[in-house]
Amino acid sequence: MAAFTSIALHYTSTPSLQHLVRSVEAKEALRLQKENNFVILDVRPEAEFKEAHPPDAINVQIYRLIKEWTAWDIARRAAFAFFGIFAGTEENPEFIKIVESKLDKSAKIIVACSSGGTMKPSQNLPEGQQSRSLIAAYLLVLNGFTNVFYLEGGLSAWFKEGLPTVSEE
Repeated sequence: MAAFTSIALHYTSTPSLQHLVRSVEAKEALRLQKENNFVILDVRPEAEFKEAHPPDAINVQIYRLIKEWTAWDIARRAAFAFFGIFAGTEENPEFIKIVESKLDKSAKIIVACSSGGTMKPSQNLPEGQQSRSLIAAYLLVLNGFTNVFYLEGGLSAWFKEGLPTVSEE
């Protein structure tokens, strides 16, 4: 997570790039999806996506379960287990490649995760609150995507508003 996170922290604090990723609230996201062909890109793990997601959302995980069994990966799994997390995750090195296979770089994209994060500074968080969707949004912009938004409040706001969801379970 370090590389993705450091990219996002750098660019969210760079005013010239902040305007390239904009926020959208849940009800507006639904309207944009229905009326203006916006695509909701859900970057949560596949299991969370299958539980519930907006209709027609596309799932591309920004983080994935640790797949390899090298000594380093076993040590990382043990470190996660020490903190009670038995399914450790790592950056998905295929994230951009998979998104590029599904969406054109000019597609209108709303990136969503569970919490959504924010670029709005607060007293405790002068740089805003990082999230998977913000990290993914900045990665998309850095890789040439031109119409990138993130879901303010994340999918928890979407669910709280009672907006449409589908399940694959």
